[in-house]
Amino acid sequence: MKKLRIVLASSSERRKEILSKLGFDFIIDSHRYKEPKIKNHPKPEVFVKKIAEQKVLSLKEKYKDAIIIGCDTIVVLNNEIIGKPKDVKEAEEILTKLSGTKHKVLSGLCLFFTNDKLLLSDVEKSVVYTNKLTQQQIKTIAKKHLDKAGAYAVQEKNDMFVKRIVGDYYNVVGFPVKLFLKLYTKLITKILYK
Repeated sequence: MKKLRIVLASSSERRKEILSKLGFDFIIDSHRYKEPKIKNHPKPEVFVKKIAEQKVLSLKEKYKDAIIIGCDTIVVLNNEIIGKPKDVKEAEEILTKLSGTKHKVLSGLCLFFTNDKLLLSDVEKSVVYTNKLTQQQIKTIAKKHLDKAGAYAVQEKNDMFVKRIVGDYYNVVGFPVKLFLKLYTKLITKILYK
């Protein structure tokens, strides 16, 4: 069997870093999928999984002998989907909304083996409890994380925003490690023993 290439369909520094720490060799090729802006969805889990799948499928014609990995992370508060802020003002609005709450972080993850068109996908859920912040603290944090769903970063040192996480910490960072290892093992087993 030829050596399989691993392609990460993301330009996220956090995803790149986490996958590297897991010891994987991979190439990065940002997906070609135009992500929809949706505030409310009856089933956020279905929505986030579909986006991860579409990211992967946008690269499927480009690679042979490859496993393509796609991931999408959203924050959900009372069924409202909260993505990345478009500017500092929106980041402040998001942080004000999330301040002192319990909300969910959902990551859709998809692995696709191009040769056999094998697709595995699932969703990881973590629950995040946040501290109540002052308006000044919100203004400070808002400028920092415009590239992240929910406008905050749990991995940031001295972050005063996140009080407690129930579930996979790495899911909140943006790449659900436990789910990835489960799907990867399952996919490799299918490839080897087909």
